[in-house]
Amino acid sequence: MAEHALRGFSDTDRPRSTVYDTCIRCGLCLPSCPTYLETMTETSGPRGRISLIKAVGEGRLDVHSPGFVGQMWECLDCRACEAVCPSGVAYSQLIETARAQVERAKSAPDSRAARTPPRWLLHTLFGNLAMLRWCVGALRWLQRFGLMAVAARFGLAGAALARELPQASFAARGQHVTAAPSAGVAFLFAGCIMSAAFGDVHEATIRMLRRAGLSTVVPPAQGCCGAIAVHAGDRQFARRLARRNIVGFEESGADVYVVNAAGCGSMLKEYGRLFEDDERWRERAARFSGQVRDVTEVLDAMELPPPARRITERTTYQEPCHLAHAQRITAAPRRLLARVLSRPLIEMHESAVCCGSAGIYNLTQPQMARRLQRRKAAAIANTGATTVATANPGCALQVAAGLREAGYAGTVRHVVEILDDAYSEPG
Repeated sequence: MAEHALRGFSDTDRPRSTVYDTCIRCGLCLPSCPTYLETMTETSGPRGRISLIKAVGEGRLDVHSPGFVGQMWECLDCRACEAVCPSGVAYSQLIETARAQVERAKSAPDSRAARTPPRWLLHTLFGNLAMLRWCVGALRWLQRFGLMAVAARFGLAGAALARELPQASFAARGQHVTAAPSAGVAFLFAGCIMSAAFGDVHEATIRMLRRAGLSTVVPPAQGCCGAIAVHAGDRQFARRLARRNIVGFEESGADVYVVNAAGCGSMLKEYGRLFEDDERWRERAARFSGQVRDVTEVLDAMELPPPARRITERTTYQEPCHLAHAQRITAAPRRLLARVLSRPLIEMHESAVCCGSAGIYNLTQPQMARRLQRRKAAAIANTGATTVATANPGCALQVAAGLREAGYAGTVRHVVEILDDAYSEPG
């Protein structure tokens, strides 16, 4: 009987040899990789995963191989390796397109080595924000009656995170907040989980932009950024979401597209890459991405007045991976915090190591996510800080749940919320 031919990558959205051949196998990425730090296993690091991708690309390994599939999904896509790579390997391009290949090949039984969300669920929740808000509202109801705490004790995936959901929602209804004098108009990206659960962060962002001299518009013609879809290997759905956001910004007349969620900002800044093979949308996507800014880089570049008061809490900073590694924004949040803190920011050990959130990684890979969560909670506890500043909703939920489990009395807040407190008049 003839052997079954190895199944390789299909032509659309495939990892490119020009990218994986850039790796010189130096290993400088390994100490920065969270899963490698936890396992000390070659295949659980960037170098090993690139070797697996190369093997499939060259026809030496089957795309359905459980070892290949498992490693593509064990990766957090945190991009810490990219930040230290001397060869500039675009590692996330490889992982994200490899996942798209895995998703395309899911008809094979042995290709289901990863706990990935069903496509219909992604489309329902992130293609229809009203449904997502309803689900968040239902979780709040369960939270109010203590049922999420019970579920968390039984280890139900996501229950511990749901316990930490904030209570404020925010809807993009065409709001227009004017600054006088105005240095320009900012389009505030409302997003999906940010609008459903982190409304207070949006309100604080609008107030801080106004203090910096920027008017803000929040048009309804926007939605999910598509990051969750890309991480899940559903690039076509991500493009559908992206086109809506691009058109919404073009029609708004705003000068800059402001984002207060690191994962969303990273995705929005890379629409050009998402559409690089689409002649119709490539240029528009790249132009859009060139206008996207994280709120911390916007505020850091503006002339802010002195704060109304200084924040006295002992504060440390948890770096969101997609702010530090993908967008390479590390100094701006620290400079902003230094403006309002009454004492120096307390730097934590491994502040740039992923907390285990990584989009929906904490739901699809709960064991590794829990290990990283505990690692992060221990690092925070060692600082003695009472406030943890961060700049991404997933990090905020993951860290808060980790601190609760560790019995550590710390509060997790967005950088812009801390700034807003300092700039708000007492009473």
